Amino acid sequence: MTTPTSLTLELEVATRLALEAGDLLRAHLRAGLTVEHKTSADDPVTAADREASHLITAGLAAAFPGDGLLSEEEADSDHRLERSRVWIVDPIDGTKEYANGSGDYCVSIGLAVDGEPVLGVVYAPDTDELFSGVVGSGVAYRGQRAAQASAPGWRIAVSDTEYGHELRALDLPGLHPSGSIALKLARIAAGHADVTFTMSPRSEWDIAAGHALLRAAGGELRRRDGRAIRYNQASPQIEQGIIGGYPDALEWLEAELHTRALPTAHLGLRPDAPAWSALSTADQTLLEAHDGVYVRHADGRVLALLVVDPATRTVERAEGDAFHLERLSRDVTRALGALTHPER
Repeated sequence: MTTPTSLTLELEVATRLALEAGDLLRAHLRAGLTVEHKTSADDPVTAADREASHLITAGLAAAFPGDGLLSEEEADSDHRLERSRVWIVDPIDGTKEYANGSGDYCVSIGLAVDGEPVLGVVYAPDTDELFSGVVGSGVAYRGQRAAQASAPGWRIAVSDTEYGHELRALDLPGLHPSGSIALKLARIAAGHADVTFTMSPRSEWDIAAGHALLRAAGGELRRRDGRAIRYNQASPQIEQGIIGGYPDALEWLEAELHTRALPTAHLGLRPDAPAWSALSTADQTLLEAHDGVYVRHADGRVLALLVVDPATRTVERAEGDAFHLERLSRDVTRALGALTHPER
């Protein structure tokens, strides 16, 4: 892989830090882990997350002091919004898998310039898989140039959680469940799969590096409603499910998901979003100025609706099918923290 001279140093530093973080994560596994939880039982964190984050962010700050930084495990700062170049870090994407002894986790380091992901390094310590790439220069897998491999049928990398709850029953061929979304995107970029999608939202640190790798390989990643994903936003939450892969596979999958009316969440729904039209006319009028509208929708229908006071996290309305309401509540809790239900 040939790297543009302007980003050669960045790729070298990010690769070194990813490998060092991988060594640290393996050392923590050998010593034993203490697992805590942030917003819910589905949102674990360990000392290894925090130490790896500090290792990476300190290294990036020392090498590139003028750049912004965004890491899942560090306090956020508005100063990054003033920077053209921002490093976006997830020290462990797949902490649940890491804590459970599964190898399906990775270190994810991405660089965005003016909102566009341009460089990505993803390292899976358990399998010693290193993915690196710069947009315009291709992707390397374990140091060798990667290429899309031909295979019969499309290979669809999906969330093991979403597979267990919903996708298992879907008559869609080629589903391959796994944990880390960053690792899914990296493996697609390296030609090990073709396409992926989620029903639940993700955050910038989950996908920035993988998105850069996918772009470097000739693929793309976008919101489920087709809108582009921009980075270094005031809120790092991507408010809905995502879909990405190589162009032909992506076109096929979008058609399949539309045919099957597969749902996606949309958090913080606003009138300018396509999903707003799924609300009833009365709700569109009633909720137009509300900042806490959360839906799970499919095929123009609202399957579940939560209206939440963002300041107090108090649920003002909860409507819809029980299953979809539970899945939506999980997504909102991960974004906001524990919700308060006045009637309980």
